[in-house]
Amino acid sequence: MAADIAAMAPGTNIGAAHPVSLGGGKMEDEMASKVENDAAAYAESIATKRNRNTKWAIKAVRESVSITENEALEIKVIDLIASDLEDLLRQLDGRKITTAAGVTILETEDIEVNEIEMGLREKVLDTLSNPNIAYILMMVGLLGLYFELSNPGAIFPGIIGGISLILAFFAFQTLPVNYAGILLIILALILFILEIKVTSFGMLTVGGVICLTLGSLMMFDSRTAPFARLSYEVIIPVVAVTSACCIVTVYLAVKAYRRKPTTGREGLIGEVGMSKSAINPEGKVFVHGEYWNALSDEAIPEGAAVKVVEVKDSKLKVTRA
Repeated sequence: MAADIAAMAPGTNIGAAHPVSLGGGKMEDEMASKVENDAAAYAESIATKRNRNTKWAIKAVRESVSITENEALEIKVIDLIASDLEDLLRQLDGRKITTAAGVTILETEDIEVNEIEMGLREKVLDTLSNPNIAYILMMVGLLGLYFELSNPGAIFPGIIGGISLILAFFAFQTLPVNYAGILLIILALILFILEIKVTSFGMLTVGGVICLTLGSLMMFDSRTAPFARLSYEVIIPVVAVTSACCIVTVYLAVKAYRRKPTTGREGLIGEVGMSKSAINPEGKVFVHGEYWNALSDEAIPEGAAVKVVEVKDSKLKVTRA
């Protein structure tokens, strides 16, 4: 309505300009009345300045009426209908508009159209600003840091994770990020790490999966920006893969902690060897490729199989195997 020349494309409509609150909630009656009157007066003022249909402009605000492009042209809401840019430029040629500098005649029939392409930064940001890509980058980044913390010195996961997180935060500057969702996802990562250190019988892992799922659903505020809604086709696989990777890592870590030592004195316990002399109560045994002084609570003849049950100072306590 405020344009010097208003044009519409075929198959479009105009109107339904009743003001609503940004968050979608209901305004108080007094505030709603103020906003409606202000918008109606503003639309009327603009329509009057552009010599357009003021009555319809007011109805579009107060009654949310909407009309097609042909109706809009007929009742003087717009100035022309153009099928494409070339048609628009052809129809604009020779029209007069009034600006602050005075009356200007448009010359657009043979004008050269220069399309301004996005620069490298804009192209990167345009790709990264897809909420699904930003979400995946953040999850890859957190997983990389998780694996780096679980296996210090791996280096590669930490590098990939750091780069992915930086790209994700770069994308977040153009998206309506819900920080509660990010905090839930970070909490999930903390719970997965604690599962390695604390015996919770899987409760921390379950809590981590729940936090990860809720955080993914709350990641972006889609109430004010529906375009930022994450796709379930992305959320479900990412949550499943992330949870599986963390659970497998926890399982391997717990398995490693519970594994019987294979080196040092602790690694000798349970080993089976052979007595090289009679043991009553002391003697010599050959265990794990080494000769040891041994003692036993029972008499063991030379050449018998023995099993290590304890390491005392520099002696092995054995029993018959």
